[in-house]
Amino acid sequence: MSAANPTNEPRPPEQRKQPLEPPEDAVAPVRHPEAPAPGEPLGAHYEQCFGCGGAQPHGLHLVARAGEGVSVTAEFTVKAAHQGAPGLAHGGVLTTALDETLGSLGWLMHVIAVTGRLETDFVRPVPVDTVLHLEAHVTGVHGRKIYSTAVGRIGGPDGPVAVRADALFIEVKVEHFIEHGRDEEIEAAMADPDQVRRARAFEVNP
Repeated sequence: MSAANPTNEPRPPEQRKQPLEPPEDAVAPVRHPEAPAPGEPLGAHYEQCFGCGGAQPHGLHLVARAGEGVSVTAEFTVKAAHQGAPGLAHGGVLTTALDETLGSLGWLMHVIAVTGRLETDFVRPVPVDTVLHLEAHVTGVHGRKIYSTAVGRIGGPDGPVAVRADALFIEVKVEHFIEHGRDEEIEAAMADPDQVRRARAFEVNP
């Protein structure tokens, strides 16, 4: 009997683990015709985002670029503020970097999606001052479900693999954020006169 399920009763469907492999009838992702060109920086979707925002002094400041098809690449440098063990990146920080990179894929399809499930494999330690190179792509789409995978390598695209992740994202409407977010931040984002930046603020937050 687990503390999370003390009655040992079956979990309701919304609490059951969702598979991370696309089903057989999933379809290939479609890159939006107005998606950024391959190699183009995607920019921060929200300045207060811990993953990519420039207004977070201890954030990852992750920089993502559009790839071919529905894929992205990204980089971030592990700083002293990102430590878990002495001199090594915290596993949660590495998972955040993977989540941020995977979340950027929605921008290429022009959909708003949130993380439904994310599973990370830690292959090797990542030292402070390391540049982690990340690559992610969508593996299939099934209704509102978007399946994707990512890998992080030390030093560059041909470096040794440090982390991997598979994820399930769920497409949502902007009302999801308005309903669940704190009013102060929601109102500030909605008041931004830049229409693209206003839309992107609600792109990948859970």
